[in-house]
This record gives sequence, structure tokens and C-alpha cells, in this order.
Amino acid sequence: MFKLVTKATVFSAVAVSVSAPKIVPTSSPAPKLEVGEVHVNPDIRLRHMVYRPAHPKGTVLFLHGFPETMYAWKPIAESLSSDYEVHAFDWPGYGQSSRPGADRFAYAPKDYADVLADYVRASGIDSSKLVIYATDIGALPALLAALEQPDIAREIIVGDFAPFNRPQYMYDSLQGLKSKASSDAVRAAMNRNRDEILANTFFRGMSEGERYALPQEFRDDMAKGWGGDVTSADAFFHYYSSFTRDQDYFEANMAKLKVPVKVVWGEQDIYIKKEMGVEYADRSGVKLLVLPGLGHFPHLQAPEQTVNEVRAAFSAGSNPV
Repeated sequence: MFKLVTKATVFSAVAVSVSAPKIVPTSSPAPKLEVGEVHVNPDIRLRHMVYRPAHPKGTVLFLHGFPETMYAWKPIAESLSSDYEVHAFDWPGYGQSSRPGADRFAYAPKDYADVLADYVRASGIDSSKLVIYATDIGALPALLAALEQPDIAREIIVGDFAPFNRPQYMYDSLQGLKSKASSDAVRAAMNRNRDEILANTFFRGMSEGERYALPQEFRDDMAKGWGGDVTSADAFFHYYSSFTRDQDYFEANMAKLKVPVKVVWGEQDIYIKKEMGVEYADRSGVKLLVLPGLGHFPHLQAPEQTVNEVRAAFSAGSNPV
């Protein structure tokens, strides 16, 4: 069991089975999935999915990471949709959302933060009833958006991301993207190895018995959405080219954050080690939930855990501690 010496409030989750995870549906009929597009500014059109129950208790917005699309959240969204209005969208450069040239859109965390804020406004979401759940590349933009707009959500849940410039906590290829000397080579290799990335990113470092099922619809959507003039690897490369700048800005200003935040981390994350989450939780004094047996993608490996975290966020109100 992972032990933590920190001033942050830390929780240890029970061990979670990772073989064929299932979500038990609620007794109420779930609303049907709506898939469409929303223009958030002249250059950016986002593909989004929305579930709208007749009497929602609140709204959830899920933000995906690399190399995912909004369909990463579909099983979780279906489980929550009887009680909550559920939103997810493809980040620019992913899925079926816009892919403007880097001369028009930087794909930086700060730019993604602006896209997030624009989406909340364009979708008419009541921020006072909104919980944002963000992972990987989606998490820092959520926190940056909250710095600029303190009432953007009632709570933000973030996990398995890099709030600070700490290359020692990151996977080798990710470190390579942060270095100008090696980033072009890493970008080229990622574009060359698309099929290997989509097949193995979610299971790297796991034994055969630890692997979990991914919906075929999600797999197909990632593959279909990779290409174009700006591939998902290109968007990832551009994100990292401004990553250090935006990490440093967040670290210098994180004490100003007013939105309640909770941190969730896979104990066995090999891409961004749990020590990153420990440092962030310790320094900001927020809750940290370390999930035994889970890796970088807890929402895919144990989706019922994510469902429970969202429901807990609404049950507990807006107090982060």
C-alpha cells in the first residue's frame, strides 16, 4: 500500500478489480445520446456528446486526454445520465473537432483553457451546478480556466496529469517532447507509429492478465480521428511546445485558485508518476485519492470508480476538504 507523508488530506481507495469492469445501470431509463457540433469561436468547432435527463441534479463535463476522444467517456456518461446532464467533447486536434493550423491556434494548455471556458458559455451550462472531471492533457487547462474564471464550476476533479514542470516524474517520450532538441523526432515517431500507440498506450507496463477491455466504438473513433493536416500527434506536440510555460504560470498562481479541487491518481501510472499528484495535493492542500492497481487511465480501467467520484462530488457539495 502506498504511504503518504503530507499535509494534504489523502484517501486510499480499496483495491479495484481490473478484469472486465462493469457499471451497473440505474433503474431509471437513461436519456439517449446526442452527438453534434458547437462553434465556440470562429476557428474552433467542437464535436460533443450530451445526455439530457428530464430533471438533472447537476451537470458533468468530462475532458479527455491523449490519444483519446470524447467516446472514452461514453460508458460512464450512460451510467450517470439518468441523474445528471453529461457533456464531453473532442479537444481541437482530436476526434472530429477542428484542426486549424498552428499559426491560427497554438494547441497550448492555455488555449485549451479558453476553449473550455468558451464551451461552457456556448452550451449554456450553469456553472454553479457543474462538476468538471479532467484527465491527462485536459486537467491543466481546466485549472487554468478556473484561475481566470473562479466560478467556472462547483468542483473540478483532476488526475494523472502534470501541473508542474517535473520531467523526472514523466515517461521518457514525454520528456522528449518537452525538449526542443528531441521533440521533432518524437513527433515524427508518434505519427509513424499511430497503430502501435492506439493499440498499446492504454496497456503499456501491464501484464496480459492486467489488461482491460476497450469498447470497439472508442477504438475505431480514435483511429478515424487521428488524421488530417494536424494529426492527434501533432496537436500533442504543439501542446507540449508550450507546456513548460503554462505549467510555470500555473505553479506561480495556483494559490489564487478558488474552485474546489480533488485529485485522483492511478497508483501504477507509468506516464506521470503518482509523486506528481502527491506534490500538487501536498502544496495545494486538496484531497488526493490514490487508486491501487490502476494505471494512467482509471476512467477506462475501472469506470465505476469515476462514476462514484462524480456522484460523491455532488453529494458532498462544494467543500473540497
